[in-house]
Amino acid sequence: MKKLPADTISQIVTRLNFLYGEEVAEWFIPELEQRIQKYQKAIDKHHFKSHWDEKDVTLISYGDSIQSSSQQESTNQGTPEKASLQTLKEFADKRLSDYFNVIHLLPIFPYTSDDGFSVADYRVIRSDLGTWDDVDKLGENFNLMFDFVLNHCSRVSLYFSDFRADRDPYKDFFIYEDPNKDWSHVVRPRSTPLLTDIPTHSGIRHVWTTFSADQVDLNYKNPKVLLEMLDILLFYISQGSRITRLDAIAFLWKEEGTSCLHLPQTHEVVKLLRDVTDAVSPGAILLTETNVPHEENISYFGEGDEAQMVYQFSLPPLLLHAIHTSNTLYLYEWLKHLTPPPEGCTYFNFTASHDGIGVRPLEGLIPEDELKQLLEDMRAGGAYISTRKNVEGKNVPYEINVTYFDAFRNPGNQSAPWQVARFLLSQTVALSMRGIPGIYIHSLLATPNDHEHVEVTGTTRSINRHQWNIDELEALLEVPESSTHLLMNEYLRRIKVRREQAAFHPDATQDVLDLDDKVLGVVRVSLDCKQKIVALYNFSKVNQYLDDAKIRPILGEPGEWKNVLYDVEPEREGNMLVLKPYACLWLAVSV
Repeated sequence: MKKLPADTISQIVTRLNFLYGEEVAEWFIPELEQRIQKYQKAIDKHHFKSHWDEKDVTLISYGDSIQSSSQQESTNQGTPEKASLQTLKEFADKRLSDYFNVIHLLPIFPYTSDDGFSVADYRVIRSDLGTWDDVDKLGENFNLMFDFVLNHCSRVSLYFSDFRADRDPYKDFFIYEDPNKDWSHVVRPRSTPLLTDIPTHSGIRHVWTTFSADQVDLNYKNPKVLLEMLDILLFYISQGSRITRLDAIAFLWKEEGTSCLHLPQTHEVVKLLRDVTDAVSPGAILLTETNVPHEENISYFGEGDEAQMVYQFSLPPLLLHAIHTSNTLYLYEWLKHLTPPPEGCTYFNFTASHDGIGVRPLEGLIPEDELKQLLEDMRAGGAYISTRKNVEGKNVPYEINVTYFDAFRNPGNQSAPWQVARFLLSQTVALSMRGIPGIYIHSLLATPNDHEHVEVTGTTRSINRHQWNIDELEALLEVPESSTHLLMNEYLRRIKVRREQAAFHPDATQDVLDLDDKVLGVVRVSLDCKQKIVALYNFSKVNQYLDDAKIRPILGEPGEWKNVLYDVEPEREGNMLVLKPYACLWLAVSV
């Protein structure tokens, strides 16, 4: 049996001692090595590149975000003739393989609620989506990212059935607590009850439910839970998960009298997951999902020994606010103080996801009155505002439920004259930032708010989870005047240009220029220092003028610049560079 390296074992033992005391490692390590042995041969078949570069761009999609006609007709009538993953593969192979090299599959497993995030079986593909063979085929032209929902699972899972029956091996897999204890310090992402009454073989138990009554939290104080989750992680990597997204990781460990958020034990678990991943598949990446204020979010880098990648959660609401108000002040201040990740780590830059636009990551970044105005304006434009319960027991805004494309509509849900330009500005800024871009499929397709889906599901997040019919989508993409055609083709063109610039390597240095508060300037320098790019953006609907003197010290004389985003020279008036409304310029010079 293949053994873990001695230094890895030493690290894991130290972490297990911290979490559980000194007796656990004696049986845990041999069990872990058996699990590794079970998967190692399959893991070795996947040749993940050891790092990342400017060509890494991720598409985020549900397995059924695009469906065939037979799939939509077969809803509630059994398995469709064509599985959703097959339809997604056909679309991605045909239209996206020159622009994306990673596809993030949102949960593809049987579930009972929350569009996949209440997992009933971690190792089986939903029958309507396809099979593991379909996943493997999707991975022929793309690297894959899987969701690992490791904080909680569905009430119908085998784990929970055994828990309710007080039956081994899973009778101690979940947390139940006395509701009379003081849990007032617990930080909540929802307004639903923290504890849910569940009838069990031993009577009513008050089970911990961070997210909903259907999503029961796993008990990581039981080391067998950690071992089982490590097994699932190894299984996912063996199935081709180059990047594994650790969903809701911040809530993992619970202790009375604490916030139960970001506890030291949680960080130690992430480090242990990293130890094992590095040992069995050095090219595999862990990405933590923590929709919290910025400093809390980046704590999951650790000292370069936790996640290799974290979501840039403050970016989506800051970009939205800056474009909505034509004011880059708060975005600039955040970028100015954005620290580089530790060596071997990077950011995951996104503007939209399957959830909403989180507003907790704005805490401390914009004034309360401006946040309140933004929320009012978004609601007037057709968005929903979901809430969470704070430590005082009050419901407070948690996220904006809207498609990022329609976040730029006018009040009354009317299309804004500058909607496409403003939206493309937001996406282009994200493409030029330090890190790896993650692009939600509905941003790529200019998907509008799906209010009908909200009415069907009763969930406001459904506004941003439209399911396209492939025939309707392909027809729209053939109409040159459609927003979907216009936006997707221009978006893909910009992605292609981005992938050709060494200065946009995820690790390339990043600085921000001190410019007018309607303009943003970001400077990127390639790792070999042979290319510099000054990315300039106008956040307003009127021309902005920038003195050459701001650019010359970085790029030299104007004749030496090349606008790599467009094959035309930037417009000038004397010594002033003209930035048209919502303009995006990538001015490059080769050294």
